[in-house]
Amino acid sequence: MDKGNTKQEILEAALELFSVQGFEATSISRIADAVGIRKASLYSHFENKQAILDALVKEVLEQYAAHSIFARADWENDAGTKGKQVLTPDAAAQMILEQIRYILHDPYVSKSRKMLVMEQFQNPELAKLQTKQNYTDVMHYFTGLMQYLIRHGALVEDDPEIMAAQLCLPISTWINLCDREPEREAEVMELVERHMQQFFKVYQPEAR
Repeated sequence: MDKGNTKQEILEAALELFSVQGFEATSISRIADAVGIRKASLYSHFENKQAILDALVKEVLEQYAAHSIFARADWENDAGTKGKQVLTPDAAAQMILEQIRYILHDPYVSKSRKMLVMEQFQNPELAKLQTKQNYTDVMHYFTGLMQYLIRHGALVEDDPEIMAAQLCLPISTWINLCDREPEREAEVMELVERHMQQFFKVYQPEAR
């Protein structure tokens, strides 16, 4: 078996197990069994379970930086829209819906998020990562979006941080609900869409 592929298979098996039963409850032997290799073979790739977790965290950060709109937006420079059509509330809502579908359906992102939720109370490093990805960066993104839409006259001027919280925190709750009860995704996506429609309607300039 190719060594590089085996290393990736170890990471994928570990992520699956960590996201279901947690880091402490997952043994090296269990990871090796899931991959179909001997424990001694696993140690030729990673010196211990912590090294596997460290590699997973590195991959989580790389995937997050590459694919999350929350990590990549630059609202100070109009989110890269200079010289292009100004982003509208409707277009912003579609971007948000696409991002929600991505984080719900991408297996790596979904399992990583569940792992962080489980481990945040056990591991200070993962607690910081959980706060960064699921609160700090999200609030920063949505606050920037509010400032952008206010700046371009699409929304009335108000407290952009409070507006961001009003828009994004219910969505975070619904994403958590989908993680626990995936069969409710259609219901949740409808709620998210209605929520955004009402939010943008309330803050439209002509509504005041």
